[in-house]
Amino acid sequence: MTRVGKRIDSVWGAGGGQQPVKKLVKEIDMLLKEYVLSGDVSEAERCQVPHFHHELVYEAILMVLEASGDNTYRMMLSLLESLWKSAVITLDQMKRGYDRIYYEIPDINLDVPHSYSVLERFVEDCFKAGIISKQMRDKCPSRGRKRFVSEGDGGRLKFESY
Repeated sequence: MTRVGKRIDSVWGAGGGQQPVKKLVKEIDMLLKEYVLSGDVSEAERCQVPHFHHELVYEAILMVLEASGDNTYRMMLSLLESLWKSAVITLDQMKRGYDRIYYEIPDINLDVPHSYSVLERFVEDCFKAGIISKQMRDKCPSRGRKRFVSEGDGGRLKFESY
């Protein structure tokens, strides 16, 4: 393969711009699972389709929300930080990935009950690592904790709210 051909292949992957979206999503999912096992950032950097990096961001955060242990959390934080600092993921792609998670968090929360609190913690850690801006951090949806009767007004009705 010529030098130009190698460059095009590394930018678009083997037909990356022409691959079906479902196939690209599956490849990103496999890549992230492989990364959690191996920790090889360089492999994650070269197996991407640049116009689809928002999906990588989205899937990485989704994996964090669905994970039961702290290992996935740390690994995905490290991956996003590395890809951001090496300019593999652009600001626009990062923003689009986070916006998708923010938009879908009510549905995600149905399947993963503590997703709001995990997301808030992850977003804060991403902000501290310099991955996202203050504006992006502040857009993070939060879900207030429900109050119990024992904490408040004893269950009395408040007529001023009607």
